[in-house]
Amino acid sequence: MSETIIAVERPLNLPYRKRGRTGPYVLNRLPAGTEEKPYTLFTVKPLGPIIGAEIEGVDLRIPLTDELKEELNRALLEWKVIFFRNQPITSEQHLDLARKWGDLETHPFIPQGDVEEVARFTKNEKAVGYENVWHSDVSWRLNPALGAILRLVEAPPAGGDTLWADMGAAYDNLPDEVKERIEGLTAIHDFTHAFGRHLPEEALAAKQIEFPAAEHPVVRTHPETGRKTLFVNTAFTTKIVGLEQEESEELLQYLFKQAHAPEYQVRFHWEPDSLAFWDNRATQHYAASDYFPNRRQVERVSIVGDRPY
Repeated sequence: MSETIIAVERPLNLPYRKRGRTGPYVLNRLPAGTEEKPYTLFTVKPLGPIIGAEIEGVDLRIPLTDELKEELNRALLEWKVIFFRNQPITSEQHLDLARKWGDLETHPFIPQGDVEEVARFTKNEKAVGYENVWHSDVSWRLNPALGAILRLVEAPPAGGDTLWADMGAAYDNLPDEVKERIEGLTAIHDFTHAFGRHLPEEALAAKQIEFPAAEHPVVRTHPETGRKTLFVNTAFTTKIVGLEQEESEELLQYLFKQAHAPEYQVRFHWEPDSLAFWDNRATQHYAASDYFPNRRQVERVSIVGDRPY
């Protein structure tokens, strides 16, 4: 079946700022009308009903054929984040894999690996994790990332999981009056309060010129699936355009919380030689920072995306 349908009770007709949510959810893995096809080149092991699946039967040390790339892309679109285990690939193979999906980004605020397209996250007793907030990567860019491939280099003894949330499901389960309220609205995304705090004043001013705040739709349309997804996040979204600050903040706080529902989430436990490949247009993610002061190192390669609409 292409989707899991669960009946949902409509909450009381209260203002969105006062409404909580209990009871079952409507959980659609695929956009309406999508015809589900079998996978022929690998096995898909779902980790949840709507988001997250492990891919078995693929050796990423071998360059992808066009046919395998297309089938993996379909799995990515349908599951939003796909996982690979037992993949002892090199940094160059990591880069080659990501290049199959497009040009690669460089990140101006995260330490680089052996080459500039690799962002290296090294955490230990001196460098603590700060990615434990729900976010979509570089939404402050005019063209946020299409997606990213994260490779584990060194795992802590315990902890260090990463979680992803399906923002299509988050949008689907908004009350109708909230969907009507946010239809056509745009929001400002800015790196400043996340990455700018540690920059000297002159360096911050230069980066703000290089990367001006971006204005994106609150609800974006996925360019490949056509699905509507909620596109605001705690890390980088600062204001809804055209609303007074108080109303903007109130509405944003409500929308930010939609990623918190476990019904929309998958949690991945890292093992040596594991990879995760996520669709940044359809998800948010959260890196659990529960392993301090132990060491954890991952490397990420991100793929250039397009302008949200």
